[in-house]
Amino acid sequence: MAHRRVLTACIVSVATALAGAAVAVASPATDGIVSVASPPGPFSQNKQNEPAVAIDAHEPGVVVAGSNDEIDEESCAAGDPTTCPFTPGVGVSGVYFSFTGGSSWTQPTYTGLTARDCLGPVACTAHTGPIGTLPGYAAKGLVSDGDPAVAFGPRPGSDGSFSWDNGSRLYYANLTSNVSADKESATFKGFEAIAVSRTDDVRAAAAGHASAWKDPVIISKQSSTTFSDKEQVWADNAQSSRFFGNVYVCWASFRSNSHGNAFPTPLIVARSTNGGATWTTKQVGPATDNGINGQPDGCTVRTDSHGNVYVFGIGRRAGADLQLMYRSTDGGAHWTGPTMVAPVTSPGVFDPVLGRPTMDGIAGARVDLASGPNVDIANGAPSGAGATNQIVMTWADGASGLDHERLLWTSSTTAGASWTAPAALALPTGDRPFYTAPALSPDGTDLYVVDNAFTTPFRHDTSSPRGLVGQVWHANVVAGVPSGWSSLDRSAVGDPRGTSQNGLTAEFLGDYVYASATRDAVVGVWNDASHAADCPAIDAYRASLYTATPTSPPNVLVACPNTFGNSDIRGGSWPDPTP
Repeated sequence: MAHRRVLTACIVSVATALAGAAVAVASPATDGIVSVASPPGPFSQNKQNEPAVAIDAHEPGVVVAGSNDEIDEESCAAGDPTTCPFTPGVGVSGVYFSFTGGSSWTQPTYTGLTARDCLGPVACTAHTGPIGTLPGYAAKGLVSDGDPAVAFGPRPGSDGSFSWDNGSRLYYANLTSNVSADKESATFKGFEAIAVSRTDDVRAAAAGHASAWKDPVIISKQSSTTFSDKEQVWADNAQSSRFFGNVYVCWASFRSNSHGNAFPTPLIVARSTNGGATWTTKQVGPATDNGINGQPDGCTVRTDSHGNVYVFGIGRRAGADLQLMYRSTDGGAHWTGPTMVAPVTSPGVFDPVLGRPTMDGIAGARVDLASGPNVDIANGAPSGAGATNQIVMTWADGASGLDHERLLWTSSTTAGASWTAPAALALPTGDRPFYTAPALSPDGTDLYVVDNAFTTPFRHDTSSPRGLVGQVWHANVVAGVPSGWSSLDRSAVGDPRGTSQNGLTAEFLGDYVYASATRDAVVGVWNDASHAADCPAIDAYRASLYTATPTSPPNVLVACPNTFGNSDIRGGSWPDPTP
């Protein structure tokens, strides 16, 4: 989520051997830090969250990840030491590269508007200097505003046709705002737009060569009241597809300044048929004619081996939330739907101070998108050979009540015409999942799921320890049914109280985790707080906000450990355990 927010098909039952099944005990963690350039302190330069990841299907050793990365922001010591603001003009769209299949990472340094050297006590202004985020934005009068989404597709040739023989193109979609607050000199209208960066030379990009990136392209249609949000990008990467090389981005388009409360919120899909140079947009939801009267934030887009495009989101009908699917059979020109995939109950309880739902306790991390649909399709990339085109969706569900949240999954082998009854993955006792992400091997023989989970019950105080963990799961898939679940990795437990919104009033873990798979392995990324230190002074301040006598925030750099706020992106690569 951007840091500048003001913020039917019949369900068909099949054998669900997964539900309630025993899960093998995790082996020792083999994960590592993805956001490798992140300093341990000070806050907020040590704050990273909301990761995305993509594997180049044509060259699986090449992996890219993105996150909301505040490495270039000013220290809390700059100016008023009781505030930790974002520096106007400084971007937060971090990018990380791996050429070892996701087992090790590098973060390039470019040049742009920065405040990383603003360590106080004097207040600072963004100026040209080293950045660890996407290049090319300041030169266009733009700020890279996070909500990362990444995808690899084929590079177009000189004749405009797509072939893996031309090499690969990386797409990085993110939110963007204007550097200038002056409407007359703004690059676009509105509060937030969707922009896409591209590179055909990831090795040069990883080495810090900004020229390896093409200029960012704004793809959303903007008005003075538009707040575009929560985009996801996908490139049709199966050569068997009729629309091989097409690129799609979906997002929610808020049309007023009442962000987060404006319904209906249109769900928009943009497509490019020329490698991201130009885009056409189409509203696909909500469809009020069939009773869907809300399309909250968050979406997922994928393609199958034939080029059919699927977009998923949450809608509301008769007061109930539903996982919904939209489908295009002509490369995104026209859409049908929505059709219902499954009912969903958002987890968490409303926090009166934060104004958002939380799960770990008062002043906890918001979990608005915990129930959002996360999807993958076994499309046979890069060739399309061996595709089963099975679709798997996962989400965190709160129907069983607070402290009893479940990680649910459902699947379709009929192009979304029918879905299995939602089933729960048996998590370790006490785990309370809130972000999930599935990844199917391209041949559909392996299903992986990454989740972030709280390991402690809801806390009604801020003084009791809390637990946060990341985990990677694997199941074999036979005839469309996953079974034999095992844990490939369970990260060290961290205390999410050591994470923070920049305003200090609550924790912060972003809005999602991510996974991507090859025929032989998976790469997963998630939010981590194992290196974040709890700060009793912040705990006391946050607790006071729930009383009639709230106190003022403390001087973070004096009252807190240096590693307060040190959230990281953690992840790694794991081979198929049953090849």
